[in-house]
Amino acid sequence: MPQISVYIIAYNEAEKVRATIESVRWADEVVVVDSHSTDGTAGIAQQMGARVVQVEFKGFGDLRNQALQSCTHEWIFSVDADERCTPEVAAEVRAIVNNPASLDVWRVPRRNFFMGRWIRHSGWYPNFRQPQLFRKGAMTYDLKPVHEGYVLHTPKPLGTLQNAIWQFPFKNMAEVLHKANRYSSLGAEKIQHKKISMGSALVHAQWAFWKHYVFKLGFLDGWAGFVIALGNFEGTFYRYVKALETQKGDLWKVPKP
Repeated sequence: MPQISVYIIAYNEAEKVRATIESVRWADEVVVVDSHSTDGTAGIAQQMGARVVQVEFKGFGDLRNQALQSCTHEWIFSVDADERCTPEVAAEVRAIVNNPASLDVWRVPRRNFFMGRWIRHSGWYPNFRQPQLFRKGAMTYDLKPVHEGYVLHTPKPLGTLQNAIWQFPFKNMAEVLHKANRYSSLGAEKIQHKKISMGSALVHAQWAFWKHYVFKLGFLDGWAGFVIALGNFEGTFYRYVKALETQKGDLWKVPKP
């Protein structure tokens, strides 16, 4: 019977990692790839029987590729610290890996919860990220610092699970703002080659808001949909301004009296 490694990337996720590990204890191996957390994340993971691997953070693409190298079994299932595997997904994963004729790489839908409700719109459902179930060697990641892509090493098409895992991306507004700051800094590296101005930063931010709130029907998610759209406005604006800051170098230059 094929065995499954689950990898979880984490940094200061002490409040979330316990529930994540608990949801995947059915796997044959659980590997927590930690980037030197300071809040006890590694200790909690070890107490729960996970193998902890410390990796210096050099971007999410590099981090995930190193996570793959730390997994020892034939199949790999990727779950982030803010995600939870449901019993239905666990059963479906086992059925896939036990079928010799199954596809090599699978996408997994995600059901996101925010401000106490399941977000059905706003681009948050089914909210696929990189494929999360695959045979070892069938997929790697590109080296983008954030919102990393994937590279297939198999001629077979992608499969899609029928059941969804659950995701809890933010516990409060403080975490929304913290992630907007961190991800905008990482994202700024990806757009350094673009011609940027404060005006273009505002235009991109406005489009991010209307895309999520109107075109992706975020208004149907109530106030949660508005907050999501506003968060995309802020994150996009900060990303472009940070890139402009790097390009110009003197954006915050203090004039001489």
